[in-house]
Amino acid sequence: MGGFISSSILLLFLLFPTIIQHAKPAMSLPLSTNSRWIVDEEGRRVKLACVNWVSHLEPVVAEGLSKQPMDMIAKRIVTMGFNCVRFTWPLFLITNDSLASLTVRQSFQRLGLLESIAGIQSNNPTIIEVSLIKAYQAVVSSLGKNDVMVILDNHLSKPGWCCSNFDGNGFFGDQYFNPDLWITGLTRMATLFNGVTNVVGMSLRNELRGPKQNVNDWYRYMQKGAEAVHSANPDVLVILSGLSYDSDLSFIQNRPVQLSFSGKLVFEVHWYGFSDGQAWVTGNPNQVCGRVAKDMMRRSGFLVDQGYPLFVSEYGVDQRGTNVNDNRYLNCFLGVAAELDLDWALWTLVGSYYLREGVIGLNEYYGVLNYNWCETRNSSFIKRISALQSPFRGPGLSETKLHKVIFHPSTGLCVIRKSFLDPLRLGPCADSESWSYSSDKTLVVKGTYFCLQADESGTLAKLGIFCSDSNSKWEMIADSKMHLSSKLRNGKSICLDVDSSNAIVTNSCKCISKDNTCDPASQWFKLVDSTRSRSEEHSFLHFDSIFDLPGKGFPSNLVVGSI
Repeated sequence: MGGFISSSILLLFLLFPTIIQHAKPAMSLPLSTNSRWIVDEEGRRVKLACVNWVSHLEPVVAEGLSKQPMDMIAKRIVTMGFNCVRFTWPLFLITNDSLASLTVRQSFQRLGLLESIAGIQSNNPTIIEVSLIKAYQAVVSSLGKNDVMVILDNHLSKPGWCCSNFDGNGFFGDQYFNPDLWITGLTRMATLFNGVTNVVGMSLRNELRGPKQNVNDWYRYMQKGAEAVHSANPDVLVILSGLSYDSDLSFIQNRPVQLSFSGKLVFEVHWYGFSDGQAWVTGNPNQVCGRVAKDMMRRSGFLVDQGYPLFVSEYGVDQRGTNVNDNRYLNCFLGVAAELDLDWALWTLVGSYYLREGVIGLNEYYGVLNYNWCETRNSSFIKRISALQSPFRGPGLSETKLHKVIFHPSTGLCVIRKSFLDPLRLGPCADSESWSYSSDKTLVVKGTYFCLQADESGTLAKLGIFCSDSNSKWEMIADSKMHLSSKLRNGKSICLDVDSSNAIVTNSCKCISKDNTCDPASQWFKLVDSTRSRSEEHSFLHFDSIFDLPGKGFPSNLVVGSI
C-alpha cells in the first residue's frame, strides 16, 4: 500500500509539475519591508493589490451593506483578484464618543435614510443594533475570514466626502484636524486592532492639503503619528502620505524620515487622470504620458530607487469606459505600474453610496461593483488589471532568472506564443515568453538564438536567428517610451502593434507627437523585469520534435535568415 501511494504521488509530480510548482504558498503575517518591497514573515514578497472600501461618509458605515451581506461582498473582492482592502475611517469615529456610541440604526435614522436601514436589516441584521465602531470591526472580521488583508486608512476627521482645500480636514491645525486628537485617534485605532492578524497596515492620513500645508509640520506630526501607531501596534505597516492631495513626496529625497523603528515604513501616493485636468484629451497622449510619468518619478517614484516601498493607494477610472481622459491616463498608468511593479489600491469598490454630498443612493461610476453591488460593473477592466495583481519580481520570487516580459497596457496582456507554429500574439502574462533586451537593442527569447524581427509594415512580427540587421533592433521611442520601434531594411521606421485578433504586427508609428486626436494605445508596450516562470511547463522552442516533422520544415512566420 505504501509503495502504491509513493508511486501515485510521484506520478502526480510527473503529470502535473506546473500545478505543483505554481501553487501559491500561504503568506505568513505580519508584513514588513525589505528595501523597496513589502514581504511576509518568511521574507517572501507580498504585493498589495487592494481595492478601496469607503466607510468615512456621514453614516460612518461601510458602504453597500444595505445591498449585499458583507460576507458576499468580501467573497466578491476575492473573486475579482484583490488580496486586500484599504478601509477608510473618519477620526471622529474613534475620538467622538457621542458618534462612536451611535448604533447603526441610529446613525441612519438621524440622516433620514430609512431605506438603507431596511436594506441593512435584511442583508446584515447582526450589525443593525451595534455601535458604529463594532460594525466597522465586523467588516474587518468578515474580510479576515475570507483571507483579505486590511489597511486602515484615516481618510479625514469629520465624516463626509473628501476632499477640498477648505473643508477643515486638510492639514494639521485646520478646523477639524487637531494634531493631538489625531494622534490619540491613531493610537486608539492601532490598539483596537492589535492582534487582528489581517490588519496589516495603517495609513496615517489621506490627502494632506490646503493653505496651511508645509513641510516642517509634515515631519513634526507625521513622525509623531508613526511612532504612536508603532508603539500601540508594532505589527502593522506604517503608511505615510505626502502633500498636495498625496501627489508630492519630493521633500523626502533630501530629508529622510527619522523614526525609532525600521522595517515597517511605506509611502503612499495618489494618481488619477483628473490630477492633470483634461491634459489627456487636449494634449498628445505620448507627450502627456512622458511628462506626467516623469513628474511622478520626481515627486514620488524616486522612493523606489531609495529603497522604500511605494503604495499607489488611489488610482481609478470611470468604469463605463466613455471618459477619454481616464482611458488615456489608464494606459500610461498601467505601463508605469507594471514597469515599477508597484503596490496599489484601486478607487473604488463602491457601486453606490447611502448618502454622498446630499444625494441619496448616488451611483459611483468609478466603482468596480454595480449599483446593487451584485456584479462587476466592467468585467473587462478586472481582466485588464489582473496581470498587475501578482508580483513580477521581489524577494523569494526567483522562480527563473531575471528576464523581460513585453506588457501591453491597453489590454493588460503580454506577448506570448502558444506553439512553435503560431504567430506571436497577446495572451495572459503568466504565459509570457521570457525575453532578454541586449545593449544592442535586440529582443531575444531567452535561452535561444531567436530574436524579434520586423518584416514589412502591416505584416506579422517574426522571429529570426540572424539578428544583426536594423529590423532586429528595437528602441523605446516617443516621450512615453512605450513605442517599440525598428527600422526596415529600406530605412522606414515601424512600430510594434496589435491587430484585431491580438496578433503582434508591425505598422507605421502613430501619434508620436503633437496630434491630440489619435490614440497610440495599441502600439504602447512596456518591457517589464520579471522573475516569474511561465504557467505552462515548456517553452515553444523544442526543436527535436519540430524539425523532425516530415514535410513541415520551418513555419512561414519564422525567419531563418538568408540561407
